[in-house]
Amino acid sequence: MNTPELPLFRDLGTDVPYEPTWRKMQALTAERDDDTPDEIWFLQHPPVFTMGLNGKPEHVLAAGDIPVVNIDRGGQVTYHGPGQLVVYPMVNLRRRGLGVRALVEALENAVIDTLQDFGIEARSRRDAPGVYTPDGAKIAALGLRVRRGCSYHGLAFNVNMDLEPFQRINPCGYAGMQVTQVVDLGGPGDVAVVAEALKPHLLRHLRYNSPSL
Repeated sequence: MNTPELPLFRDLGTDVPYEPTWRKMQALTAERDDDTPDEIWFLQHPPVFTMGLNGKPEHVLAAGDIPVVNIDRGGQVTYHGPGQLVVYPMVNLRRRGLGVRALVEALENAVIDTLQDFGIEARSRRDAPGVYTPDGAKIAALGLRVRRGCSYHGLAFNVNMDLEPFQRINPCGYAGMQVTQVVDLGGPGDVAVVAEALKPHLLRHLRYNSPSL
């Protein structure tokens, strides 16, 4: 079987429940073989805090009415909610020739390039995965799991959302970390517009042989 070189992009829509989506990612990863095409899912979740394998309960300051779900990605606690673009790359890393660090850098650089398209300066940090503005505010968080050489979980990119819930946690385990979003930095407030801008950068940085987009 010849595996398609390009991944299958799936737009799962808005208000997509967290836990069933996580279980579907696990199932796809468990069942895939070397010929299974990669998939990249785009979606938005209803409000939820997710706690990674290294997560410490004290980093949840006051969850209130927002559920906290303990999951199997790396990292600490983060928040997902409407207006945030969530991207789940289910990628065969061996087939792409990517290690875990290279995958992290690819996702970070895809976001940085997308923001640059909107005239927004951003950068990564070696000591703390994610994407940040020059003044240190976080605009995108990363959390990944790799099993059998394939990735799942992924990227949370703040576009146009209520940022208040981030005050209820220490984002990614950092007390007092400031959080920002695309619309507040002069970029578009439409999640779909940001998603379309991100796609070609993902293809390039994840080393797919893509047509010009």
